[in-house]
Amino acid sequence: KTSSTAQIVRFHPTRPFLFLASQHHVRVYNLAEQKIVKKLTPGCKFISSMDVHPSGDHLLIGSYDRKTCWMDLDLGEKPYRVLRNHAKAIRSCAFHKKLPLFADVSDDLTSHVYHGQVFDDLSKNALIVPVKILRNYHSTEKLIGIVDMQWHPELPWLITAGADNLVQVMTDI
Repeated sequence: KTSSTAQIVRFHPTRPFLFLASQHHVRVYNLAEQKIVKKLTPGCKFISSMDVHPSGDHLLIGSYDRKTCWMDLDLGEKPYRVLRNHAKAIRSCAFHKKLPLFADVSDDLTSHVYHGQVFDDLSKNALIVPVKILRNYHSTEKLIGIVDMQWHPELPWLITAGADNLVQVMTDI
């Protein structure tokens, strides 16, 4: 039971864990033991999106207060890195399932693409490098810009959906 409304639910890719994002926190539940394992505090006013890295050790959290938080589950309850690169609310963020890429999309009509390298050596933290900012391919409808995004399963192609009822495929990343 949580004190605030559930926003997003994601499964861990390899372990029996469930990630439940409320407006301000992310709780990690062990489904096999039926207990809470962690309570993460990304420091966001209102969580809008969440994705789990294919390794299962990292979370990407987007928020309506223009932040994207990279959470390393091994480092603690606070974000490893907070990215503040958008002028308006972040609607969606996601890791690529096979390539070391992640992106976020916003109401400011931009998509930010990053290289996010995770190392097998636990003594090294994740490497986050901005790659590209994609702009001017959607238009605003009632102050809402790009509402969702998805990566192609194999290729570095970003598919975005806007409030203008257009779906765009970005192949030049």
